[in-house]
Parts: sequence; C-alpha cells; structure tokens
Amino acid sequence: MSEPLFAAGVAVRDITPPPGLAMAGFVARPGPATGTHDRLTARALAVGDTALAVVDVVALDPQTSARIRARARLPAERIVIAALHNHGGPVSTVQGLGGGPDAAWLAAMEDACVAALDAALAAQRPARLLFAEGADPGVARNRREPGGPVDPALPVLAFVGLDGAPIAHLVSYACHPVVLGADNTLWTADYPHFVRAEIERRNPGTVALFATGCAGELNTGHTAHGSITTAANPLRTFAEAERIGRRIAECASVAMRPLDATGVDALDASVTLDFARNEPAPPAEMAARWRAELAGAEPARRLLLESWIAWAEGPALLPLEPHAARVGALRWGPALIASLPGEIFAETGVALRRDLEAGGAGPSIVLAYADECLGYVPPASQYAKGGYEVAEAHRYYGARAAYAPGSAERLADAARGLAARLRGAA
Repeated sequence: MSEPLFAAGVAVRDITPPPGLAMAGFVARPGPATGTHDRLTARALAVGDTALAVVDVVALDPQTSARIRARARLPAERIVIAALHNHGGPVSTVQGLGGGPDAAWLAAMEDACVAALDAALAAQRPARLLFAEGADPGVARNRREPGGPVDPALPVLAFVGLDGAPIAHLVSYACHPVVLGADNTLWTADYPHFVRAEIERRNPGTVALFATGCAGELNTGHTAHGSITTAANPLRTFAEAERIGRRIAECASVAMRPLDATGVDALDASVTLDFARNEPAPPAEMAARWRAELAGAEPARRLLLESWIAWAEGPALLPLEPHAARVGALRWGPALIASLPGEIFAETGVALRRDLEAGGAGPSIVLAYADECLGYVPPASQYAKGGYEVAEAHRYYGARAAYAPGSAERLADAARGLAARLRGAA
C-alpha cells in the first residue's frame, strides 16, 4: 500500500428547528412539527481540498447549496452537498415540497453547513482510507413494480488516523427515508438516524455520514399514494425505522480493506435538461376539475388537490425553459463518488456504478439528491409506464412540467465523463 497521504477531518452541526415550523415531504401532513424525536444535523467530511456534506433535509434549492459552497473555505467546485431526503424535517425549498421555508431557520441552516465544512477542514489529520461492500440489507422495495429492480449495494468508506482511531464512516444505500409517514409530527432523520447511531456505537470515536443513493422509486414497501393519508400504519413507526436502520448498519459492519492513497481530486459539470408537458388537459381545465372535486374530498385528498391547483395556476403556466443542473464527482484515492441531483431511479444508479467500476477501476458510490433536488428524473424505460413519479410528482415539486425522456441518461453520462477525466488525471 502507498504511504498514507490522505488528510481527513469531519464535523457535525445541529440544524434542528424549533417546534411549530412546517414539515416537508408529505402533502397530507395536517400541521406543523410538535417536537423532536432525534436532532437534525449537517455532517461534513473534508478530504484534502475536497468535501462532502450531508444535510438532514428533504431537498436543497440550487441557490442554497451554491451559497453554502461559495462561503466555505474550500473551493466551491470541490464541494458536494447532498440532502438526506428525510421527510421528517422542515420545509427547505422555496417551491414545492410543503411551501416556502422559514427564513430565519434557512439562514441558520446555511450557517451551520458552512461551519461544518470549515470545521471539518480545520480538523484534518493524516489518515488511511478503508473500503467495504456491505451485504445486501434486503430492505428496499420497488414501489412502482412489485419485484422490480432495486439497488442492493451498500458501500462503506472509512477514514482512520495513523494510530488506528476512527475519524469517519460514509455509508450509502438506495432507499427513501420515509419509514415514518404523514402522521408523524416529530423532527427526525428517519431510518438513517438509526444507521448512523449504530455505526457510531460499533466504532467509538467515529462520525457516521449516511448518503442516500438512487432511491427514486425505492422505499420500504408502500406505494407513493399510500402516503396520502394520516392514518397510523404499524409498519411506519419509529420502532420500525430503528429496526431497519440497525439492519443496514449491521450489514455495513464488515471487514474493510485499505485503499491506496493516490491523492484526491474533484470535478463538476453543468447539464442542460429539457421539460416536456405530459398533462392530459390544459392547466386551466385541470384546475377547474380539481376545484369541483374539492367539496367532497377527504382531508388528505383535499390537501393534494389544493397543491395541484396551485401548480396549475402558477408553475404550469411558465415557459418550458431548459434547466441547468450540477453533476459532481469526487476522487479519494481509487474511490470515486458521483453526485447526481434529483430523485434518480435505481436503474440509472446501478448502471452508472457498474460502468464506473468496470475493469477494476476502483470502488464507487453514486449519490442522489445532491446540490439540488430536481424532482423525479426517471430513466427512459419508465415513461411509458406513467404513474406518480412520471406523471404527477412534478406538481408537488412546483416544477413547470416533467423532465423530458433522456434526462436521467444525460446526468449519468456527465458523471461518466467526469469519472473518466478524474481517473485519467490520476
């Protein structure tokens, strides 16, 4: 093995809001947060002159992540900021996913992210990098197609000091953090909270980061429309979130192998994505239809219809100007982390990781929800099948329309290109 040339540091900052703020992620949720189950955090891992931060929110606006990266001490283009995509946090985006955020909390969250990034950089010390591929936890289910594709990968990266003391563990898995449903009104990071707690219990002194993979159509076994209710579900409880989190942590706790310290690097790229209208009627006609349905609708359905009406009378009327999205890649020795924006499907994530690791190029992790959350970006194979993610979700996200077929492939191809450049330079 090469001499240990990594410099690694980690830091955590609390971003838990007070009770009373609106929660994000479920249109059916009837009221604000009433308390806290587990503290929400921003966690940053700085490796050389690069960094990855994971924030316990459902999504980030691109302007938010850009401001954080611009204020941090490291170069902005060498930082990736990913949302955990938990649905037990506050509203964190300007459009969609629950309405606008609380301005004071948003400013404090940005400050905390910058502080975590800078503190992680200041805490750097010489370190070795270890890697393991955990066993398939068997937790994720394809909510669009029973028995459909999932991503069983459970990659684990760990940095340890030269004295063997752990610094940080990075674990990634592709499964929506939505064990808790719309009836929950407590701040929580959902099952990733329990993954991190168990990893830290098993490795005293480490800080665990959990980054959500390409989980666009993956959760623990309920349909997307199954969340449009506030009815209690025995499979959507904190006890179940803990069971799942501990299961994932157990599968991630396997023997690790050292990776050569061949330096670090980072690249990013801007990818232009097109929109395509796939609505069955003009927005005004759909809004009128939904208004007529309001009177007899159940409370949860009423909230959904109201969000659709707001979309039809606002974002749906905007011109379909293309959107520029950021794709990133970090290289830590032979390990590569590709970061994609939005809700990316398992098909895309599995294919991308396969290509990044072809020919023994080194382990890779493919993250979603990075630097912004575009909404759902299905692979071309899914458009003909319709369903919530393809035909409806853009309304709740506040997007002017769905993304055009081929968008997921553009994002993945950009990541492939960045990876090739990084490994070529190495």
